[in-house]
Amino acid sequence: YYYYDDDDDDDATPSTTTTTTTITAGVVLKKGPNHECCDQTFVKNAGIATCLPWYGPRFSPHDVPNFYDVSGICENPKAFKAVVDVFVERYEKSSSETDKPTKIAGFDARGFLFGPTIATRLGIPFVMIRKAGKLPGVLVSSGEYVTEYSTDETVMRFGAINESDRVVLIDDLIATGGTALAGFELCDQLGARVHEFAAMIELPFLNGVKKIHEYKNGKFKDVPCFTVVDSLTIGEDMGRDPIGDDVPRIVKAEEVKLYELDSESGKVRRRRM
Repeated sequence: YYYYDDDDDDDATPSTTTTTTTITAGVVLKKGPNHECCDQTFVKNAGIATCLPWYGPRFSPHDVPNFYDVSGICENPKAFKAVVDVFVERYEKSSSETDKPTKIAGFDARGFLFGPTIATRLGIPFVMIRKAGKLPGVLVSSGEYVTEYSTDETVMRFGAINESDRVVLIDDLIATGGTALAGFELCDQLGARVHEFAAMIELPFLNGVKKIHEYKNGKFKDVPCFTVVDSLTIGEDMGRDPIGDDVPRIVKAEEVKLYELDSESGKVRRRRM
């Protein structure tokens, strides 16, 4: 799995766990049947949690209490590398060549942020699972499915995955598990095996992993799920809704000098004249 050498001895409290698997210098926690996650002390020490701000409904694309913004990871090369290294080390350490993934498949759109880099590091292809209407050519459809936001349909290029493949499905976040299950069904119907479902952030109170494993009387109960960050680790202090009621959701480019980032809180505020 992943080695992280840091002298910082933060007292981070991981979410509820059952047993632990000790690795070189860190820990992978077993959260439940076929569900593992990173030790949350590592997540804090590596600077991952502090690169994940969240926003309330007024400043989010969807009407949810906390919308987590992974762009903070992408804008921080050290944190981005730490996240990618976690996944790469995990899949490189598979017990045998015949048990390693043959393809990484990422969900539209934030699964595209991490999936291609992980696949490149592993030397295997990356496959896009896109929302309907965005890919050319002959496509394979998941059919409609329900997420916490909407009813969607995902598609994959015909021939991108075949019966010999062991596929890691990856997304930035798992909430209710609806999007993940669409990917599971696509792979299953094409005869491929899902090697693992992986997400950077888990919202544990929505029981997405449990829903995957209970789907259709346990159809995918034996497929491992792996998550890096428990949303409880990110904490309330990472809320980044602007200071004051005079900051709009969209700032026109010609008006950007009217606003500034507060150096202490990292929040946008109207510039003091």
